[in-house]
Amino acid sequence: MENVSSPLVKAIEQTWRAIQRRHNDVPEVVVTLASGTSARGMKFGHFAADRWLRGEDAIHELFIGGEGLARGGVGTIGTLLHEAGHAAAAARGIQDTSRQGRYHNKRFKVIAESFGLTLDHDSSIGWSVTTVPDATAALYAAEIRKLDAAITAHRRAEMTGAGGRTSNNNGKAAECSCGRKIRASVTVLEAGPIICGICGEEFEPEEAGE
Repeated sequence: MENVSSPLVKAIEQTWRAIQRRHNDVPEVVVTLASGTSARGMKFGHFAADRWLRGEDAIHELFIGGEGLARGGVGTIGTLLHEAGHAAAAARGIQDTSRQGRYHNKRFKVIAESFGLTLDHDSSIGWSVTTVPDATAALYAAEIRKLDAAITAHRRAEMTGAGGRTSNNNGKAAECSCGRKIRASVTVLEAGPIICGICGEEFEPEEAGE
C-alpha cells in the first residue's frame, strides 16, 4: 500500500519553505499531523512556539488537522498561510490573539492579509475565517499541485456533543486567562460576565478556531 504520511509531510514542508522565501521572518517548524476534532470543534491547524527541542535549541510546531485535508490543496495552503501569519507575529513580538489564542485580533488580520489571505470576522474567534483568493492560489499554484498529489487520504471527523460520540448535561465550558475552567449553562454565560477571582479576567466560552 502506498505510504500516506511521508509524501504529505514532505509537500507541507516544501510549501512552508515556499512561504518562507516570500516572507523571511517566518521561522522553521516541526510538522505534526493528528486529529483536529475536539470538544471545542474542528481545528484545521495551529502554530505553537518553542514546543520542540533540538539539542538546546527550541523549534516551533506546525500542527495540521487530518480532517481539514479533505479540503484539498487550496484549503490546506490557506491553513498553512494562516499559521505562517501567526508564526510571523510571534517572530515580530506581536500579540495577535487573545482568549488563550482563540480570538484573532486586527493585528492578525493585517498580517494574514499581507500573506495573501482574505479574512472574515466571526463573533467568537475574531478575524480567523480564512479564504484563499484566486491571485494567491495562482501565486502558489505549484505548491497546491504538490499538496493535491500528496493528499491521498484524510482523517474522518469524529462526532462530539448531542447525537455524537460524547455528550453531557454539565453545561458549556468556559476558561479564563490563567487557565481555570468552569461549566455553566448557556443562559448563565449569556447573562453577563463571570470574572475569575485570581486573574480578574472574564471566563470565555470555549469555541472552535483555526
